[in-house]
Amino acid sequence: MGQVKCGLDVLIDDGFQPLRGQRVGLVTHPAAVDRHLRSALERFSEAPLTLSAIFGPEHGLHGQAQDLIGVSEEESKSIARVISLYGKDFQSLHPTPKSLEGLDVLVIDLQDIGTRFYTFQATMLYCMQVALPLGLPVMVLDRPNPLGGIEIEGPALQSGYESFVGAHNIPVRHGMTIGELANLYASRLGLPSDLLTIVPCQGWERDRYGDETCMPWVMPSPNMPTLDTALVYPGQCLLEGTLLSEGRGTTRPFEISGAPWIDAQRLANDLNSQGIPGVYFRPLYFRPTFQKHANVDCGGVQIHVLDRERFRPVRVGLALIDSMRRQSIDRFQWRTEIYEFVENPIAIDLLFGSNRERIAIEAGVPWIEIAQQWEREEAEFRQELRPFWLYA
Repeated sequence: MGQVKCGLDVLIDDGFQPLRGQRVGLVTHPAAVDRHLRSALERFSEAPLTLSAIFGPEHGLHGQAQDLIGVSEEESKSIARVISLYGKDFQSLHPTPKSLEGLDVLVIDLQDIGTRFYTFQATMLYCMQVALPLGLPVMVLDRPNPLGGIEIEGPALQSGYESFVGAHNIPVRHGMTIGELANLYASRLGLPSDLLTIVPCQGWERDRYGDETCMPWVMPSPNMPTLDTALVYPGQCLLEGTLLSEGRGTTRPFEISGAPWIDAQRLANDLNSQGIPGVYFRPLYFRPTFQKHANVDCGGVQIHVLDRERFRPVRVGLALIDSMRRQSIDRFQWRTEIYEFVENPIAIDLLFGSNRERIAIEAGVPWIEIAQQWEREEAEFRQELRPFWLYA
């Protein structure tokens, strides 16, 4: 397969022509690299423009902060003023009009993971919602979706359940690039599309996964070390809405999950007996070094994706929650503390996009029946999203 160029590569090859001489604000993070592994921040610092402001998303401009940890502007050392877009409250997720003063254009270069609750595309949306109505042009440097652009999966987001992990009603696994999402958001929300520019990738086709692009993998967040992690993430992140460990504090976050009270072999036998396509559940015991159940031995499983074309991560995440809950209903618990600046609804409802799935799980409805409710919504999304595709 030929070399794929991301939007940053395309802009570099063009000598930054559209931005020459302008005062630029840049929203970026460490995974925004060119094909030579040089960061967008480095390339913009050398470009024939004035880098007037830098905005860091969740995990910080340098990607050092764990999830749910606010990042202060003082933590980032750079040649321009740095504004954190992940602080101590919900309002901190949005740039302020004052922070955009003096800019000619706001450029966004963030690596998304093709999942509704992966927050970088929400940061892009919030930036668009502030900048575009002010008349400030926004340029999005597009990047391939590492999960490919064909498959979509998961329930709709219902009104009243919007949050940073559900900023807009798209599927959990949405199958879009961040540039395609920008066009979709502008259209649906009535934002001035004449001020929005997408610099598309070159050479990317929708059926290509991240390891089929010849582009380097750089961790977009501390617990997204590999493409294997990204493949399971759309389902395994649902465990954040429980007191089960989603594998943070291990060397295989999201691929590993469990709890101190889980019988690993029993869990693996239960899941493997269900014939879930494209996946094998291997029993194991692990000891997280931080976050949930830190320094406590946990039983659980590691997800091994055998056929990623047949693998459906959101359904697998639902099946895991269902199986672990059935193993001990008395010890299974939902996460109830404030999550992404929201106290109510609780985390699992924010992640699913409604309370429908939680209520069904609590009622003992088999996970397959719960997932069947998504099929109509998934079919509708396929029709709604396709007009915004930028790639064959």
